[in-house]
Amino acid sequence: MSDHPADTTANQPAPPTGIVVGIDGSEQSTCALIWAAREAVRRKSPLHLVTAYSVPIFAASGLDGGYATVDDDVIREGAESVVREAAAKIAEYDVEMDARVENGDAAGVLLDMSETAELLVFGSRGRGGFVGRLLGSVSSALPAHSKCPTVTIPLSCAPRLGEPAPAKRERGDKHPDVPVENVVTVGVDGSATARMAVLAAAEQAERAGRTLRVICAIPPYSGSLAWIPAPLDREALFADIKVQLDAGAAWLRSHFPNLPMDVQLVDGPPVEVLIDATRSSELVVLGTRGRGGFAGMLLGSTTDGVLHHAKGPVMVVKDIEDPRLADRESFGPMLEA
Repeated sequence: MSDHPADTTANQPAPPTGIVVGIDGSEQSTCALIWAAREAVRRKSPLHLVTAYSVPIFAASGLDGGYATVDDDVIREGAESVVREAAAKIAEYDVEMDARVENGDAAGVLLDMSETAELLVFGSRGRGGFVGRLLGSVSSALPAHSKCPTVTIPLSCAPRLGEPAPAKRERGDKHPDVPVENVVTVGVDGSATARMAVLAAAEQAERAGRTLRVICAIPPYSGSLAWIPAPLDREALFADIKVQLDAGAAWLRSHFPNLPMDVQLVDGPPVEVLIDATRSSELVVLGTRGRGGFAGMLLGSTTDGVLHHAKGPVMVVKDIEDPRLADRESFGPMLEA
């Protein structure tokens, strides 16, 4: 490790420009910490350890009305202990690092940091108490509102990070020990947001020396779509989407000529397909939202569904302005977002 954690009692540090990881002392945040440290080494980016707390206020119940507060110094000392232990946990990593204790709402603190950060990393759930629910409802809010990409790390992927397996496996998990492949998977549905996610996934795969797996999942007809004739229309739908996927793959290869790539058109519910992909992929990448209609609704509500049930790291990519998007149309047909 090149630098020691910054003194959390010093003046307000500069806005973070590297990888920010939210920690609260829970097992989930430990997994997020290790993943973020490895990613910081890979990217040669600074790593910022952040915990946030707010002082709880309790209503008095006696005859004398009023409110009581917990000592701020006591809570802050506990928060500082969390970041010290976290810094010690990753001391072996050769990465520039600082550690910060912030007073305020955890979601607000991390969202503010996302304005300048390269990446936000956090666990899927966290503990309650003094750290202000850092990784509970926060992990649901951040992917939708962050200004930079986010990565959510579920506790179930602890063994792949060298941490003890969870004491209790999720009920109904019939495939808990699927081997992890050297693959970065991205879900696409033809939307502009999905194309942005593809670029981010390709960069991640190239950086890590992994294969990029592009998956487009087509859900079965149901409800109001049951009237569509089958199998003719569904076969035509698959053929049409295959043409667009091939065009998209050609476009992507023009920008990443040396990147191994696997493009798959899958018959199945997008949420289920992508949750399954989180078991065996090093990382699954999604956009914040997708297109509506029967072509998938792949991003949007699907992203939310995958995040809630993922078995491995999930990156969510915001809408971005990227000059590489400008030449996509020249490679063949594409759906209009």
